Amino acid sequence: MSDAPAPVEVEPRRGFTAKLWYGYARVLVALRWVIVLGWTVAAVAAMVFLPPMQGSANDIEALGANDESFAAEKRSLELFGFPLLSRAAIVQRNPEGLPPLVQAEAVMRGIAINQGQYETELLGAIPVPNAEGAFPGAGETNTTVVTFLFADPTLNFFQQTQVVEDFAAEQLTDESDAYVGVTGSIPARAAQGKVLNSYVHIVEVVTVLAVLTIVALTFGSLMAPALTLLSVGAAVFVTLGVSGWAATIMDVSIPADLRPLIVALLLGVVTDYCIFYLSGLRARLREGHDRLEAARLATASVTPIVTVAGVTVAAGTASLLVAESPLFSGFGPALGLTVLTGLVVAITLVPALIAILGRAAFWPRQLVAEPAKVRQRPSLLTRAVAHRGSAFVIVLLCVAGLSAAAYQARHLDLGLGFVQSLPETTSAQRAAEAAGKGFAPGIISPTEIVLEGAGVGEKADEVAQLGEALKAQPGVAGVIGPGDLPAADDVGAFTAKSGDAVRFLLILDSTPLEATAIETLGRVEVALPQLATDAGLGEVTTSVAGDTALASGIIADTANDLIRIGLVALAVNLVLLVVFLRALIAPLYLLASSVLALGAAMGLSVLFFQDYLGQDDLTFYVPFAVSVLLLSLGSDYNIFAVGHVWQEARKRPMREALLVATPESTRAITSAGLALAASFGLLALVPLRPFHELGFLLGVGILIDVFIVRALLVPSLITLVGPLSSWPSGTLRRERRTRVRTARGRG
Repeated sequence: MSDAPAPVEVEPRRGFTAKLWYGYARVLVALRWVIVLGWTVAAVAAMVFLPPMQGSANDIEALGANDESFAAEKRSLELFGFPLLSRAAIVQRNPEGLPPLVQAEAVMRGIAINQGQYETELLGAIPVPNAEGAFPGAGETNTTVVTFLFADPTLNFFQQTQVVEDFAAEQLTDESDAYVGVTGSIPARAAQGKVLNSYVHIVEVVTVLAVLTIVALTFGSLMAPALTLLSVGAAVFVTLGVSGWAATIMDVSIPADLRPLIVALLLGVVTDYCIFYLSGLRARLREGHDRLEAARLATASVTPIVTVAGVTVAAGTASLLVAESPLFSGFGPALGLTVLTGLVVAITLVPALIAILGRAAFWPRQLVAEPAKVRQRPSLLTRAVAHRGSAFVIVLLCVAGLSAAAYQARHLDLGLGFVQSLPETTSAQRAAEAAGKGFAPGIISPTEIVLEGAGVGEKADEVAQLGEALKAQPGVAGVIGPGDLPAADDVGAFTAKSGDAVRFLLILDSTPLEATAIETLGRVEVALPQLATDAGLGEVTTSVAGDTALASGIIADTANDLIRIGLVALAVNLVLLVVFLRALIAPLYLLASSVLALGAAMGLSVLFFQDYLGQDDLTFYVPFAVSVLLLSLGSDYNIFAVGHVWQEARKRPMREALLVATPESTRAITSAGLALAASFGLLALVPLRPFHELGFLLGVGILIDVFIVRALLVPSLITLVGPLSSWPSGTLRRERRTRVRTARGRG
């Protein structure tokens, strides 16, 4: 391979910062083979010696362990000595009718479990048949039995589910038993874990292939995607190992849903930076520099931008640390560490690889040195964003369109929906659907209402009156209380032995853990004290427990976290933009543009998932994780795009700077954005609802940012604001006046 013609000096005078970065580039290029070998050894060592990343196995209680409803549940257990809420249940259903003998056997089986007659790890059971008159709000009669089972709570949800499934497989062997499956929030979480484990590697492989294809098409090269693959591979192996080690050292668990997002983020970020470096190398080679000098100049010009961009993304994602929610506080360090590792790989390994490969990085395409090539006429779009009149129109259209989409976000509802997130083919989903048809959708996760007061258990008529009042509440399908289930009454499930407490099971007519059920339960909670007073129960303390109540508390905490996380994320991104651009005006409208793009993505997700697909809500953590990522990644692209404009604007008028810098940065950002959108969008291949939502929101958000905000809105805003963008430093205005004085002096 022959080198290019003699280098052409295009930067004869460098400031101190430029010299510093050029010195950094010289060191990397000189140590290129050592760096490649070092990262290879690091990746292998991380795989062999560091513990793998382990997802946590916590159920819904772990997400809301400090919630009032969880405290109420523990208090209920203290009062009654027997749990009423179960998060796993066996479902038997025959739509043609369940024989009376089968229903009786289910009841007797529950009594036998409570008496310890089975060799099983189950601690108790409450069978509930929809026999005629037993559950007036049931959708069917004599078709279904739901047996709530209690496993050892110290077991994780995989183990608890296995205990229940083993018991069902052993006991329900006859066709007449009409066994459908095991369901509930714990089996649903176990099923989510199994689905995720079975799809995660498929998604990773497909994502890698898609990203590499985009890189190959961008550069018309087979070697460029190979370079990207080496860089991404080093980042992934090192990050997963370091994350596993850090989690072990700090004794923290990483959310089970995090691994696919970590890999997608690494793929996207490292690929983006590879594209930026390769674009810089290609430009320098075309200018006529030899292989090593082209690598030095590309590294010196791209590394400062990539470094600030990477730190911005890492700091933005790390802002999740301020959250009180254990889920978000788990996301923050892992995502921040992910980006930092990818950044270190990008600013060391990638420059070393491009220095080694040179023109071979673009094989089989042949790059021709064109040092004297006349700059091509800017495209119509570039000229439009650089003209004040058309730029004003573009800003109006972009702001109006994005605002209209963002306005739909006002209808955003949040829920947990563990069972509803599963594919229809899973046992937990089928069993939940069958139970919902036989009773009501809320049967799989009932709500527990506890009343505590002196002698309340002896006021049978008043307690029954309260039960009837609860049944009459809108959204309540049925209530089970004292006297309704003899098998449960025998073990004191509804009336405390002391006589000072009673409790009810409240079954809602909507899917538990989702927005409608949460809203219904909220109304019941508000009305409950007055209902107890009207029933004549006197001075009693009321409390509410169960999955729907926990979900309500988790979502309320999440909403509170949103304010805290949002303010920190915006402040972090603003500060880093101000430091990098040495200005205040530009960072303000750049960040406002990113916020507007984020709002548009949220609004489109509401239109698609809630209006078009008919979902009740979005998974509670998705919008907030997406918000932090999109804001941070938007600042990432801001730094790359505006950084190039800033560099050119210091040497030429603002309009000319836009005409020169925008085409090159837009091409690189477009390719990088497509790779990032593919990386995130392909998360939707995991057949779980949260991943469909993550893939849609992140993919659409990145595309909006790249093709509308970065390509149209931001350049147009720079045109309209002009040199004032650099206020308060006034750097661009001073240099502009200097150019004017210089031109007059020459005249």
